[in-house]
Amino acid sequence: MAKKEIKTNAMRILEKHKIQYEVIYYECDEFKDGISIAETLGQDPEQCFKTLATKGKSGQYYVYVLPVADELDLKKCAKAVGEKSVEMIHVKEINQVTGYIRGSTTALGMRKKYPVVIHKSARNLEEMIVSGGKIGIQLKLAPKDYQKAVDGIFTDIIKE
Repeated sequence: MAKKEIKTNAMRILEKHKIQYEVIYYECDEFKDGISIAETLGQDPEQCFKTLATKGKSGQYYVYVLPVADELDLKKCAKAVGEKSVEMIHVKEINQVTGYIRGSTTALGMRKKYPVVIHKSARNLEEMIVSGGKIGIQLKLAPKDYQKAVDGIFTDIIKE
């Protein structure tokens, strides 16, 4: 029996903005890190992006999108959004803040609209791969289209 194709909020948002995207389905019942998924699917990890949420000193939440193999530089992140400092939100808070569960977080269709910062390396790519809003679903699209859909900015946010 063929697996039923699922339409996520992230897909609906892209369609609302008339943005072209490709859906990549994969088998996964629980959280796996982005590098493992990229390797399993034969994808270039530099093309695959994860989405992380932080909370600033002001109490405002911020969303960062970066290559799966990289790590956030929290000082660069704070500077990018004009905060004194930012810190990662606790895993237990992910669903409450974003509306997603760990491993499926995407800047598209979060519970509320938060400022989104995308690592500048995405600008140089023809296509990027992000979570589709559900474990087992990825979306491939042009970085400029993703930036438009999430109203994000490109800058340096990773540790060297």
